[in-house]
Amino acid sequence: MIRKNYEYLGSVRSAIRELFEYGLRRKAEIGQGKVFDFSLGNPSVEPPASVNEELARLIKDTEATALHGYTSAQGDKITREAVAKYITETQGFAVSAEDLYMTVGAAAALSCALSALSGPGEEVIVLAPYFPEYKVFINQAGAETREVLCDPVSFQPDLEAIKAAINERTAAIIVNSPCNPTGAVYTRDNLVALADILRNAEAEYGHPIYLIADEPYRELVYGGAVVEYLPKLYDNCIVCYSFSKSLSIPGERIGYLLVSPKVEDRGRVYAAVCGAGRSLGYVCAPSMLQKLVPACLGQCADIEIYDRNRILLLEKLTEYGFEAVKPEGAFYLFLKAPDGDAEAFSEAAKRHELLLVPSTSFGCGGYVRISYCVSTEQIKNALPAFRALAEEYFGDKK
Repeated sequence: MIRKNYEYLGSVRSAIRELFEYGLRRKAEIGQGKVFDFSLGNPSVEPPASVNEELARLIKDTEATALHGYTSAQGDKITREAVAKYITETQGFAVSAEDLYMTVGAAAALSCALSALSGPGEEVIVLAPYFPEYKVFINQAGAETREVLCDPVSFQPDLEAIKAAINERTAAIIVNSPCNPTGAVYTRDNLVALADILRNAEAEYGHPIYLIADEPYRELVYGGAVVEYLPKLYDNCIVCYSFSKSLSIPGERIGYLLVSPKVEDRGRVYAAVCGAGRSLGYVCAPSMLQKLVPACLGQCADIEIYDRNRILLLEKLTEYGFEAVKPEGAFYLFLKAPDGDAEAFSEAAKRHELLLVPSTSFGCGGYVRISYCVSTEQIKNALPAFRALAEEYFGDKK
């Protein structure tokens, strides 16, 4: 018998994907350069040269069966050792290959972590606004999503609201910094305070509460912003990482899950992660991409392009009369809907061929997300449309 929940997920796209597909249809109708698609977080910047160079070397110098054959279920040992060494040296936090599980991007890492560490009758806290697929992954695990709104001005975690939301059913909390969709980088003071809240809750309820750090945007920060390494602040921490954004290879789907060596019952937790990967069919992440990773650790795409896009958009949209949260990381601008209606604002933008994702997709109202990981030329070409949209809401005052 067909599973109704999966039929629904397969039939109804996320709002992000729906807008992207609309853009493809619209471009076919009126022309590629006349539609300004800011829907997907799909990096437009070229990967570092080391990516293609290493891929070419691997294809040339590696025996085909070794390059394309299976690795160990949890990932290639040499790759995991290289990643562990890199983390230990750059974060000052000692980890080993046995703490790592290579995954098909951060999505698979999150799915494995949530399936391993939460289940029926339990809750997972997400900080809204949040990446909408979190809810899909949590539901797959059989747990329930508990939304907690961030501070409405800074979009930093609302610590009192988190404290109030934690209960005996709380299994985990997902922390995404830099954040999709706001671009907020959570401060050290807030994260230290969050760790204290979680430790106190663990003591009160007598079971671990896992902090799942979703970190695909770790390297994408601006203006000296610092991304804290959460396993240094809280013991029961799982890190889910993807090379998609840092190396600008989102379609290659390669990442890892780290079980902190300080996690309570680390061996059992790691075994549960491996079991979740087995159950979900996530064993052996793409072999060639795993072998690419060691040569590219510490490399990053040219994020100065994103920074220029960020500054240009923020300056111009503010000039036109809009309000936005100044992003410190990732590549998203969270723009306030002038009348507070995110859906209506997104539809109004479409009339000007601007594709902006309404914030209702992310668990809160009143905003749209603009992905500025596009070419600077697209942003410049879109500015007259943004000005026209502003005039629709504010008149010709700006």
